[in-house]
Amino acid sequence: MSFMKSILAGSAAIALVSLSGTAFAADVAGAGSSFIAPVLSKWAEGYKAATGNAINYQSVGSGAGIKALLSKTVTFGASDKPMSDADLEKNGVAQFPMISGGIVVTYNIAGVKPGELVFDGKTLADIFLGKVTKWNDKEIAALNPGAKLPDQAISVVYRADGSGTTFNFTNYLSKVSPDWKAKVGSDTTVDWPVGFGAKGSEGVSTTVNQTAGSISYVEYSYVVANHIGYSKMKNAAGKVVEPTLASFAAAAANADWAHAKNFNEIITDQPGDNTWPIAASTWVLMYKKPADAAANADALKFFDWAYTKGQKDATDLNYVAIPDNVAKIVMTAWKSDFGM
Repeated sequence: MSFMKSILAGSAAIALVSLSGTAFAADVAGAGSSFIAPVLSKWAEGYKAATGNAINYQSVGSGAGIKALLSKTVTFGASDKPMSDADLEKNGVAQFPMISGGIVVTYNIAGVKPGELVFDGKTLADIFLGKVTKWNDKEIAALNPGAKLPDQAISVVYRADGSGTTFNFTNYLSKVSPDWKAKVGSDTTVDWPVGFGAKGSEGVSTTVNQTAGSISYVEYSYVVANHIGYSKMKNAAGKVVEPTLASFAAAAANADWAHAKNFNEIITDQPGDNTWPIAASTWVLMYKKPADAAANADALKFFDWAYTKGQKDATDLNYVAIPDNVAKIVMTAWKSDFGM
């Protein structure tokens, strides 16, 4: 089984093979975001071929990745929710963006094909609030005239673990629904009004595939790999858009990385006719003054390689690579943050 298949088939632990051209002076490990896991694995395969070096990455969710970093059991964490300025300062951690992409609404409805349904933010919020409970509800039908919507209960599936995907999905719902913002809010874990949980993007994908009438949210790469039903979205401009690399890139283009303190930019519900509304980024988090400086240096060599040599892999997997000019800004920041 390939590394990619291992991730998308549901393995929580991913053996990533990467890093610099000489043997490591120390073991290097990372943990966190499942959003970035498919492309990180692909980068690692390419870097292994070029260098022969390896690290281990656990796709355990953004919340667990940050906890692993703060407990000093890994060299780097990966999170789809950036750390606050105060937490970065308190813990002596720096963060930088590695990738952007799209979060997609998924469904399993008999007779309804992938890409056949359209949702808007209000309707999604009402479904996840438990206000809309049947697939043939008038609110869904109004967005989907002519669709064969069954008189079937909606089964809401959400991420059970601390997840940056959940943070960005609920951040979007909070922006488009005052009711959601007041009752639930946005974080890596929230008190879901309805539904049941599944662990990791892998678990969500499997659960949606196995649960008739279900709806959830997951990174686009998992939708493609698992052949799950997915929806189009009505964006902030009122336009219906498909989940594509182009629509994800249109959202990411609004990020002003050069002027964002600590690279803290959230890209949900961005303007533009062609913009995908539930877009997200992943940040790498590392100690500025780690106990193991050699491991930090080796990890940064890998991320340098990913910025400069991994763009095609990102595009092939429908992620938006960090632009060259932004990568240069990040690498300049490394000099002051890590003394590199």
